[in-house]
Amino acid sequence: MELKIIDKEFAICKVEDFSQVDLNDEFLFIGKTDNELSLVCEVESIPTNCTDIDRDWIGFRIEGQLDFSLIGIIAKLSKILAENKIGIFTLSTYDTDYILVKKESIENAKEALRENGYVIN
Repeated sequence: MELKIIDKEFAICKVEDFSQVDLNDEFLFIGKTDNELSLVCEVESIPTNCTDIDRDWIGFRIEGQLDFSLIGIIAKLSKILAENKIGIFTLSTYDTDYILVKKESIENAKEALRENGYVIN
């Protein structure tokens, strides 16, 4: 399986509302539940109305369109990274999945994944 490094730094944020979110940004993930409004954005795009921010995340994109019938993709990746003591934050879109790791862990993550047969671009 092929993974692509997204050459950007991300922040995971909790926001008061989405009024300051720039929907024209290239990478942007918005989450809304009954008790939380969350945002994953590039560090340069962090809105000022955040109540919590966790910076310095780097992303891997699982390359190719993933069919909903595929099972265990994130589980396999997260197991490898967990065995190497690397924390993750996962995101999914309709077509694919993303795994974020802390910037200080990116080299260890790449090494662990390559050792387990993943191609990293």
